Amino acid sequence: MTVDALTDVAGVRVGHATRTDGGWLTGTTVVLAPEGGAVAAVDVRGGGPGTKETDALDPRNLVQKVEAIVLTGGSAYGLDAASGVMAWLEERGRGVRVGPDPAHVVPVVPAACVFDLGRGGDFRARPDAATGRAAVEAAAASAPGDRVREGCVGAGTGAAVGLLKGGVGTASAVLASGITVAALAVANAAGSVADPETGVLYGELFQGRVAYPESRVHEAAGRRLAEVAARNAPPPLNTTLAVVATDAELSKAQAQKLAGTSHDGIARAVRPVHLLSDGDTVFALSTGTRALDAQNPLALNEVLAAGADVVTRAIVRAVRAAEPVDGPGGVWPSYRELYGES
Repeated sequence: MTVDALTDVAGVRVGHATRTDGGWLTGTTVVLAPEGGAVAAVDVRGGGPGTKETDALDPRNLVQKVEAIVLTGGSAYGLDAASGVMAWLEERGRGVRVGPDPAHVVPVVPAACVFDLGRGGDFRARPDAATGRAAVEAAAASAPGDRVREGCVGAGTGAAVGLLKGGVGTASAVLASGITVAALAVANAAGSVADPETGVLYGELFQGRVAYPESRVHEAAGRRLAEVAARNAPPPLNTTLAVVATDAELSKAQAQKLAGTSHDGIARAVRPVHLLSDGDTVFALSTGTRALDAQNPLALNEVLAAGADVVTRAIVRAVRAAEPVDGPGGVWPSYRELYGES
């Protein structure tokens, strides 16, 4: 049974740590690989990325597998959350072996951040090592194949997409070959997710026939968003993050290609995308439990195409699951608040 989430890739777990009290509106999400790690790669396309350990994922470099990936709020400050995840992994002997003792490991924990500073009212309220530890402990405590909480949780707690509230979303697909491809996205883009002429979500235009909001509903939404634009000036910095995972057996170079093509999923759901104020980053993970069909030269293409598709759906689900925020750090209505379930 699948749950339409990143956890449909066997062995992959997700944990969130969320803070919304006392000026906080931020958090951290950890994607925990199966013990022994997963082949990993990354593709960064935004003009203002905040990342950690991404050079280790270059196919030309030594590290082949990672045990976890961290997505976090707090801008560059929040990258400290990865230290808590590293400490948790070291305590369990999980990481790159660097000495004769099994405890001699260095966990390589790639991380990327979104900008959400001050959105809860306190600019100094941001994730740290303790937040990262809480998120990885939540991931470890989850059961295999668990549903993943979506919306304003973890790294999506303080997320915003244009003038709307953003969040975390996830989706998966099982290919005809039996291979699973899944994504988890943090929707926090400078661009918009909704067509200004109709209000329909861009990402849903790629999923077949959609129901357009009634004109009166869209007009009311436009008036509300004009009020929001005036209150929230100047425009915030942003970033959309995603982790795409598959059980297909991929090399690091193939995983890097998957990370690259999966950026198309962001471009379908957000316009404009990959701006100087974005740090758009996509990680790819391969658990390698299913071999690609050697008789099918296009087998990898099917995985690449699915990666983009599930990223688009994950962003749509993040936006639809988000809840509105009206607080000292700003106001961000949710898509559901403005348009209902249309």
